[in-house]
Amino acid sequence: MSIATRFGLAALVGAVVLASGCGQNSEGSGDNAASKGSDPSSSTTDRPSYTVGVIAKAQANPVFQAARTGAFDAARDLGEQYGIDIAIEWRTPNTEDAQKQAEFVELLTSQGVDGIAISCSDANLLTSSIDSAVTAGVDVCTFDSDAPESKRFAYFGVDDFQAGKKVMEELAGVMGEQGVVAILSGNPNAANLSARVNGVREQAKQYPDIEVRDVYYEPRETATDMAAKMQQVQTSEPDITGWALVGGWPLYTDNALDGIYEHAKIVSMDPLPLPLEYVRKGQVQVLVGQPYYDWGYKSVEMIINRRHNGVSPENPMVYAEFDVVTPENVDDFAKNWDKWLAGSEGGN
Repeated sequence: MSIATRFGLAALVGAVVLASGCGQNSEGSGDNAASKGSDPSSSTTDRPSYTVGVIAKAQANPVFQAARTGAFDAARDLGEQYGIDIAIEWRTPNTEDAQKQAEFVELLTSQGVDGIAISCSDANLLTSSIDSAVTAGVDVCTFDSDAPESKRFAYFGVDDFQAGKKVMEELAGVMGEQGVVAILSGNPNAANLSARVNGVREQAKQYPDIEVRDVYYEPRETATDMAAKMQQVQTSEPDITGWALVGGWPLYTDNALDGIYEHAKIVSMDPLPLPLEYVRKGQVQVLVGQPYYDWGYKSVEMIINRRHNGVSPENPMVYAEFDVVTPENVDDFAKNWDKWLAGSEGGN
């Protein structure tokens, strides 16, 4: 099911949400909500209840706000479907911090949650915390960014290697399959980004007249730092005619591409609200999207299916399809964000 279709289903179901801890801005803040077809306070001992912790990478990132909306919607929908109570514990650092994520995994485990869904900022650092949670009886799945060597039972998201290939395929098309390509990436320790970079490189081999100059990393992954990196590289290497962005970071601020878009075609991951404006202005040719809302929805669904129904995915790698955003469909795609971000306000 596509992310747009999934949201359409979720929007049809009524919600009763009990939220606490909402509006907290400090690191370590969390939201707890039980969303089912009835008031959780009226639950009887015969009505099963489950608590699912959701740990994204960064509070302020719109993609994770969409995932948060999806998680709360899943709790509501599945609670009504199965006659159960599902509480969501949203625990996400203000800014990307793998150590803080590990602390949240340990905290949620100590609180006795039934499941944890996590987008891993650093798989190496988080694997031991995930394994400890699983050993303690917690069902753990990953979304967006995996920890493949851990004991998590499943991963949901795009195939990151294929995502990189898709970015390069689209870029080659708008470049006429010739020119010099630069790859922009962030944290070199992030498994998802490394896989995308490898996908870009692999797909580029299909075009003999395209040269991949290099991969340019900016571990801080802020919009201003990433935009500055692009500006620096384009200025020092003006023969670059194409940019493959394996994350949309520089597009999260205004005027990031001045002095770049005039000389190079740009294809990026992540059709977020601000990046969509770059497509409208003609400065970015294509955006490749991920299942942001379903990161939360599908992760909660997988945990509840495993915990309540005893059903796990047949394949632990559960892949979603890409959304490809161009000038032709940019306005239609933008409508999703109105729903996803509205759903993230006020504890959902």
